Amino acid sequence: MTLPVTFVEVVEVRRITPRTARITFAAEELPDAVGTAPDQQLKLCFPRPGQREPVLPARQDDPTGWYRAYLAIPEERRPLLRGFTLRGRRPGTRLVEIDFVLHGDTGPAAAWALRAAPGDRLGMVGPSALYAPPVPFAEAAAAADWVLLAGDETALPALATLVGALPAGVRAVVYVEVADEAERQPLEGPEGLDVHWLHRDGAAPGAVLTGAVRSAELPPGRPFAWLAGEAGAVRALRRHLVEERGVPKASVDFTGYWRHRLTQDDAPTAEDLADAQERLAGY
Repeated sequence: MTLPVTFVEVVEVRRITPRTARITFAAEELPDAVGTAPDQQLKLCFPRPGQREPVLPARQDDPTGWYRAYLAIPEERRPLLRGFTLRGRRPGTRLVEIDFVLHGDTGPAAAWALRAAPGDRLGMVGPSALYAPPVPFAEAAAAADWVLLAGDETALPALATLVGALPAGVRAVVYVEVADEAERQPLEGPEGLDVHWLHRDGAAPGAVLTGAVRSAELPPGRPFAWLAGEAGAVRALRRHLVEERGVPKASVDFTGYWRHRLTQDDAPTAEDLADAQERLAGY
């Protein structure tokens, strides 16, 4: 399996909420079958200061070889990497949509997105089945009595694609924490989708989400839970479901997308490493 490594060029920038930009890119190359499944992960390569476009790693036949090629680029020219979820691919085209949460001018992705304009170029690694989530979501959802999806605004691109992929007849309960009412986005899913929008309104990230799920009267029966967002909140929710609600660990798919007061460039904490080990052991 060859992992796509290609330049992408901005075609359109839309503010879908005050703090979220949906950017449409045209990929120079993209296989027809890529980007059609839900929750597809990818990496974006951002240029270093002074560069008009990033230096991309050389393509490799080995699907994991791209990272060795990336590390082989001299550090002063090596692009800055950030992980994203593909929000969508327009059928029959090489146009892809990626949502950026605009949380200030403090990181390379948000800073770039604040100024993005048609013609700007980034690099893209993926999407690919190599980065597909370890749990076959549709199968897990169909086998459960009901589904819980919980996350913050960084989880919305993945969550929206998963809600859209829910099998017919599956009961689903969704909890989404966003900054305020203006950050709500349309979620299209099966009839009866039960969506709870939670507003942070200045509270610490994840506090409103974890509090709402802890106090919720959840449906009876055997659930499958998908949790994503700030790592500490995801960790707390998972512990609550497993230790207090008796949900089997194998029935909880969890991912910490970001860490409060830490960046992706900071070293992983002991809890981050434990979470990674548990994900690997669980699947």
